Amino acid sequence: MEETHKGEPRNNSSKQSMKLLKGAVILGTAAVLSKLLGTLQKIPLQNVAGDTAFGLYSAVYPLYILILFAATAGFPVAVSKFVAERVVLGDDRGARRIVYVSAIILMGTGIVLFLFLYCGAGHIAGWIGISQTKKAIQSVSFALLLSPVLAVLRGYFQGYQNMVPTAVSQVMEQLIRVITMVALLLYLVALAYDEAWIAAGATFGSVTGAGAGLLVMFVYWRKDLSKRQVSGEAKNKEALNYWQWAKRITVYAIPVCLGAIVVPLLTLVDTFTMPRLLEISFGSEAEAMRQFGLYNRGLPLVQLVVMIASSMSAVLVPAIAEAKVKRRGGLVRSQAEMAVRLAWLIGLGASFGLAFAAMPINVMLYKSSEASWTMALLAFTALFSTLNAVTASVLQGAGAIRTPANALLVAIVLKALGNVWLMPRWGIDGAALSAVIAYAAAAGLNLVQLVRCTGARFALRPYAVSPALGVAGMGVCLAALQLLAKPAMAAWHVPERLGYSAIALLCVAGGAAVYVLALLRSGSISREELRLMPELDRKLAPVLAKVLPPAEQRAGTVSDKH
Repeated sequence: MEETHKGEPRNNSSKQSMKLLKGAVILGTAAVLSKLLGTLQKIPLQNVAGDTAFGLYSAVYPLYILILFAATAGFPVAVSKFVAERVVLGDDRGARRIVYVSAIILMGTGIVLFLFLYCGAGHIAGWIGISQTKKAIQSVSFALLLSPVLAVLRGYFQGYQNMVPTAVSQVMEQLIRVITMVALLLYLVALAYDEAWIAAGATFGSVTGAGAGLLVMFVYWRKDLSKRQVSGEAKNKEALNYWQWAKRITVYAIPVCLGAIVVPLLTLVDTFTMPRLLEISFGSEAEAMRQFGLYNRGLPLVQLVVMIASSMSAVLVPAIAEAKVKRRGGLVRSQAEMAVRLAWLIGLGASFGLAFAAMPINVMLYKSSEASWTMALLAFTALFSTLNAVTASVLQGAGAIRTPANALLVAIVLKALGNVWLMPRWGIDGAALSAVIAYAAAAGLNLVQLVRCTGARFALRPYAVSPALGVAGMGVCLAALQLLAKPAMAAWHVPERLGYSAIALLCVAGGAAVYVLALLRSGSISREELRLMPELDRKLAPVLAKVLPPAEQRAGTVSDKH
């Protein structure tokens, strides 16, 4: 690997990359576990309570996420950035002051938003056009009393590039959320409550989950306070009072909040447009809600991929901010290039893999193959959502905080216009296509500005030629697997859902293996990059000895294609 700055030792760059990748692996693993739990939460809701309750939940939850993200999403990023700067200066006391100021701001914001949702639930339900959503809106509003402080504490530890507290709290939050939702679902269905109460019980899981995550973060916070008090390293090296810090943090966080809400806001565009457009097309509110539920089947799997990207993003902001403070422009550029390449490879493989296996996955999760084509179309939003999340975070770390917000506005307009124009022609397939167009536009705008801000360069081969071979190999493998498995199911009289579940799992495992091996063989992922993660490299070593070219095995260096 080349030097990233004049006079900068090569091993320093490797250490920075190792730290970045280790943090990404920790948060990425936690994100996978958390999102898997979140996906498991929606499956029993649809399977047990039916499409109506699932539709109500799908209408309310994006509204809560939008409000939560709009109020808090920028603050973990802002806190991590300013804490990282304090850490570089050895100012632990200043880092804690940032936490106190941010917590006060967000606690006040959370109380105001809680009152808005709880007291205005009836009016909001009227805006959505579904009166039965009122109870679910009131139920989820209590989470806004807990989530803001949780967001601030996560940002604090990310500023120290300690990703373990965030990872543990994410998993615990989702675990308690799922347990609460399933318990209330079974209880309310057993007592024959209506769909409105069942949806309210499902959304209340967000409240108990936020409480569990906050408890975990408090434990880590108390340990951190004790450790730093003992070390005696806290020094206030910048004479900023609480009001000055509040102003600085808020000014930075607000544009970041706008950039972070792209996914929930685009989902909310669907909430306010799709049911009405579908009712016009089908002439029935019940059928419109059923179609809306079918459309939402593909979103949890897409969000799983985006969560991985968001975890990478949380690591990128403080790392790039630290590099900028130290005036290490080469390191900023190399980290930006690596992040975008990883996002592209992950998003591309996930999108095509989900599209190829949409039908068996649909049957496995939701009992029928209906709307599998819609799910396949929606899968490609994973690629552009991943790129959008990562490029937005690189831009935020580099100080270009307005571009993600501008890209958001363009995407929202395109999604709304796309729904209005395409849905009368193609129904929910049109809505899926408009989502792909909107996310692609947002990611494209961010990429253009990223190149300008960081000087990053992206060669064609690692982004097009080599991954295309991996996608082609994966497609052939999955097509053959499904063609061979279906006759076997019929011959052995395997129940349909059980058989398709086995096919879906084989497709996920087999497709991922073929894709990753193709990337390794083509050199899209080099041996040197794997050595930055010793455990993974050690486990893959026997396989790599067989699949990697001999020159790559000997050198273990990044070739000229990077």
